[in-house]
Amino acid sequence: MAPNRMRRMTPFAILALALLPAFLLSQQPKNAAVIAVDAAHPGAAISRSMFGIFFEDINFAADGGLYPELVKNRSFEFQEALQGWHQTMGFSSKGIDPPKGELDVRTDDPLNETNPHYLRVRVEEPGYSFWNSGYRGVGVKKDAEYRFSAYVRTSGPRSIRATITDEKGREIGTARLEGFSGQWKRYEAVLRATQTAQHAQLNFIVEEPGTLDIDMVSVFPLDTWKHRENGLRKDLVQLLYDMHPGFLRFPGGCIVEGRQLATRYRWKTTVGDIAQRKTIINRWNLEFDQRPAQDYFQSFGLGFYEYFQLAEDIGAQPLPILNCGMACQFNSSETAALGQLDEYVKDALDLIDFANGPVTSPWGKLRAQMGHPEPFHLTMIGVGNEQWGPRYFERYKVFAAALKASHPEIKLVVSAGPSPSGDLFDSAWSTWRQLNADIVDEHYYMSPEWFFANTGRYDHYDRSGPKVFAGEYAAQTIQSTSSENRNNWQAAIAEAAFMTGLERNADVVRMASYAPLMAHVDAWQWKPDAIWFDNLRSYGTPNFYVQSVFANNVGTRILPATPEAEDGLYTSASLDDSTHEVIVKVINNSPAARPAEIRLTGIHPSGTAKVITLGSTDLSAENSFDHPTAVAPQSSTLDVRSGTISVQLRPYSLTVYRIPAQ
Repeated sequence: MAPNRMRRMTPFAILALALLPAFLLSQQPKNAAVIAVDAAHPGAAISRSMFGIFFEDINFAADGGLYPELVKNRSFEFQEALQGWHQTMGFSSKGIDPPKGELDVRTDDPLNETNPHYLRVRVEEPGYSFWNSGYRGVGVKKDAEYRFSAYVRTSGPRSIRATITDEKGREIGTARLEGFSGQWKRYEAVLRATQTAQHAQLNFIVEEPGTLDIDMVSVFPLDTWKHRENGLRKDLVQLLYDMHPGFLRFPGGCIVEGRQLATRYRWKTTVGDIAQRKTIINRWNLEFDQRPAQDYFQSFGLGFYEYFQLAEDIGAQPLPILNCGMACQFNSSETAALGQLDEYVKDALDLIDFANGPVTSPWGKLRAQMGHPEPFHLTMIGVGNEQWGPRYFERYKVFAAALKASHPEIKLVVSAGPSPSGDLFDSAWSTWRQLNADIVDEHYYMSPEWFFANTGRYDHYDRSGPKVFAGEYAAQTIQSTSSENRNNWQAAIAEAAFMTGLERNADVVRMASYAPLMAHVDAWQWKPDAIWFDNLRSYGTPNFYVQSVFANNVGTRILPATPEAEDGLYTSASLDDSTHEVIVKVINNSPAARPAEIRLTGIHPSGTAKVITLGSTDLSAENSFDHPTAVAPQSSTLDVRSGTISVQLRPYSLTVYRIPAQ
């Protein structure tokens, strides 16, 4: 039949049929980039804690942020003891003076010696009132409930009432404490908000004349993460939980050091009864002239116990950082003498006991009393934050001798200094190699161009030397410490490209974390930041979503892949032994879509691949409260039938392919 049919075809049809192979060939991708992945020869294991988070109490990230207390200066321990507190002034709505009274901060016969200040309220006329400004206002949600509590003693008034008023002065919630005596005692009641307000005000009214002493005044949401009484803000923890970070570094960087040793972070003052925790000034209080924050202190309601608990909640390994006897070298550079380090070393040994010790040990007993008899499984500690120079190395030796003798199972993290290169950096690495240090913490606050240029930074590091912790990094769109830096896609895609180099070198790089993590939109000191929040809302930036995509798609072993960095493409690949998937990450840093072929050897891929894409054609794109997911991961699928997989890479994009394989 075929010859007869051929005779019936027109000359045009015959020509079209002849040209068909050429036409079909022309439809195949031209100049498709080839991404070759060798699954037959898996490389080194990837640390399960590879991509994590670094929390520092900067930008009001703790008090006023993750720790959701609504009352600022609740224990009257700020340097200005009434900071945040105000008497009601002016005329009432009826045109008369408000009831008279006086606020006085006292220290005689206090609630406890750790927080010696308290507020004495002298009421001359019934109805005397005062108010608290909160953290750049007070955020409450309609129908949400808040625990109003305080320690009170009295020689007259038997009750105190708390009210919440919105921005227009309308009362939207009230609760009363009553039944006081002449001895300090804690009282509480539940306050329910009838409306939502972003910048409300907390008012306190005493309706009987006389004298009232109060301390530890608190208005705290009941709906916290896991509904804990001293719990954390749910929406912020949820973002961290969704990221599935491998570790949590805490309580920060420079606040560990303090501007002086007297204001360094001491973990022992942050555990136990919150009424006994000692408030201190925050190290970022007056660091930046353009963003002063005279009201920035640390109440330590969020202390080391809560940090360990948070790490456990989100499935992250805890990494506490301890002071090594040195204050910030950018500020006072105050240094404890070598003969005075016993206290600092004992703090480290006791912390291991607090985290891992049995309930019969002194600090393990306290952990159990706080509600966690099981150990927190601490495996590593940071000795100092961003120190450098001979003084630091000498103090590290003292710590290492004591800690390695008592706890050889604990890895020690040390600093490479404040910069990613230069004499201080080189000197630090030379010393750490000689001392056989465990993990060296490197920091990079550099331009997006630097991150692209340094994707191969660890390709030639010594494989037998100390391991690397990329502890603080963020692309600076203007320059480091500039208040004009942006959390845009230009910075985020540069960080993504750099992270492929971290992952490819997982035999050297064991951990990595973006910094800083959080910032209050009305009270920040540093830009850029991974998560932004106000009194009610929060959102992840494009930078946060890059971190999240990498953390949620970590394999168990490196796979060789080429090209690593070529013509705007940046790649890494891994094998996930637990899910039997090959994970390929590709960054297309070009304004055009690009065809590519992923060629897998050594396995037999088959089935439906999961595809996660993050990107924007606009490098200046950012997320916001109104558009929190303008740049956010998108999920799709891809049918895989062979080891050669044709894909289309979106412009300016990070794409992850999770390919099922045997």
